[in-house]
Amino acid sequence: MPELNKRKTMDLRRRGVYLLPNLFTTAALFAGFYAIVQAMNGKFEFAAIAIFVAMILDGLDGRVARMTHTQSEFGAEYDSLSDMVSFGVAPALIAYEWALKGLGKWGWFAAFIYCAGTALRLARFNTNIEVVDKNYFQGLPSPAAAALVASFIWVMLDNHFSGPEMRWYMCALTTFAGITMVSNLRYYSFKSINMRKSVPFIVIFLFALFFIFVSVDPPIVLFLLFLAYGLSGYVMYLLSLRKKDGDAAPGVAP
Repeated sequence: MPELNKRKTMDLRRRGVYLLPNLFTTAALFAGFYAIVQAMNGKFEFAAIAIFVAMILDGLDGRVARMTHTQSEFGAEYDSLSDMVSFGVAPALIAYEWALKGLGKWGWFAAFIYCAGTALRLARFNTNIEVVDKNYFQGLPSPAAAALVASFIWVMLDNHFSGPEMRWYMCALTTFAGITMVSNLRYYSFKSINMRKSVPFIVIFLFALFFIFVSVDPPIVLFLLFLAYGLSGYVMYLLSLRKKDGDAAPGVAP
């Protein structure tokens, strides 16, 4: 009987609403909303940067919840809804307002592919969360897809390219991100990295070098990083096909 009561109490806690992690989720939601408002006002660089702010905050809310033992069913659902706004609706609208609007049907079609891809990606993640390999994501994660779109806009603006000039490139990239999110490609999740484990001194030094590297030219560095991550799933897929072909090849008879 005490064990049953304890289990009931734990279930009630999981269904509770905890302030600390949901503050980060709300901040991420606000960043996504802010990105939409700035895009509507024509301030696309601010909008792109806001997507990265939302990405950082989204990465913190789950870690804070796990570290403080405040995971809850409410928090998981709220996080998904926030992700849909910040990494689904916001990037699609920013891309459309900046470049895709001039393509007519093709423009909003590409934006919708991205938006629908995010919704389907999040729904699949929520339903498969207990059965998938924790070390890999199935399909491109929506924050990475949003960062890819936002960093492309940011780097083009930084190099004085206008949206109409880059509309077909934006169309291709947005469509690529949307389709890759709903693919079955595997992407490394980085969840196996233990932040509370001691590391060699050189690791801290390498992190410092990484931040210096990003600060040299944030738009182009971030775009190249997320483009490489977006392509890594295809590279892993091709390598797995090559490995299967090698395993299937007949051995040489003695």
